Amino acid sequence: MTVYPPHLQIHDDRFRELVHPMSHLEHLASGFIWAEGPVWFGEWNSLLFSDIPNRRIMCWNEMTRELTQFRANTEFNNGNTRDRQGRLIGCRHGYRDVVRTEYDGTLTVLADSYQGKPLNSPNDVVVSSDGAIWFTDPTYGIIGNFEGYRRAQEQPSQNVYRISPEGELTAVVSDFVQPNGLCFSPDETKLFIAESGSSHRADVPSEIRVFGVDGGKLTDEGVFATIDKGLPDGMRCDMAGNLWSSAKDGVHCFAPDGALLGKILVPETVANICFGGADGHRMFITATTSIYRIYVDTPGAEPWTRGRSAANGPVS
Repeated sequence: MTVYPPHLQIHDDRFRELVHPMSHLEHLASGFIWAEGPVWFGEWNSLLFSDIPNRRIMCWNEMTRELTQFRANTEFNNGNTRDRQGRLIGCRHGYRDVVRTEYDGTLTVLADSYQGKPLNSPNDVVVSSDGAIWFTDPTYGIIGNFEGYRRAQEQPSQNVYRISPEGELTAVVSDFVQPNGLCFSPDETKLFIAESGSSHRADVPSEIRVFGVDGGKLTDEGVFATIDKGLPDGMRCDMAGNLWSSAKDGVHCFAPDGALLGKILVPETVANICFGGADGHRMFITATTSIYRIYVDTPGAEPWTRGRSAANGPVS
């Protein structure tokens, strides 16, 4: 039987079809305080990601391996994604909003309040094919000054929201302790949402819940999977429908049936992941002070992760 390196932990033989025994975990860059929000820009051959406490978005170029600062003074920008026009969508803890970077570099605020009260601190964000924007709103950015500003919570709960293509904001889930990472299945019939409330409450399970999607409405379908090391944070699906989730010990991979297939062990606590690279088969990992990369034998489900994107990118 093929011997896999120590950083690839096989729990189910199906995982062997997703990883390669010769792939190694590359350490790309370090010097960050809490790296988060990776998103791939194929037209730039670049990865953008947040360094939240340092209030900056960084850019790592795959061709030159150069690390540069994409944007300063980001007001504790956390999660990032792209819309179907290729524009950067970000969640800012400091201003407690969701913003879009236009092609000329200006920022458009998409949401900063609900029912007349400020949001908590938008955390992670995804965009569905109809143009709707979905984001989580835990309290991590207002309970201290490390990744935001200490503020009183004005929303009665920690919601998951949807911004319709017409700009209407609605709360679609309200029973999480701390909703965190989220991602769609490849066909967008399922939405996975991470419960990370165990960061502050021992009685909260570290689990990923799954919801059926019907337009702008969600149906709770229960617990999809649990994380046995730390808590779930950022997540991505691959084209086959497998869910890859961040965890304390690395990246956990779950089959569409919820079975744990395997793990990519990482020496730092992982916050988030994304697929990208010139061939779409590179997984980028933001892990505390560093970013890593590893080859995986499946591309990501998000359309811009598979090679070079035809969409325009934002201007810094």
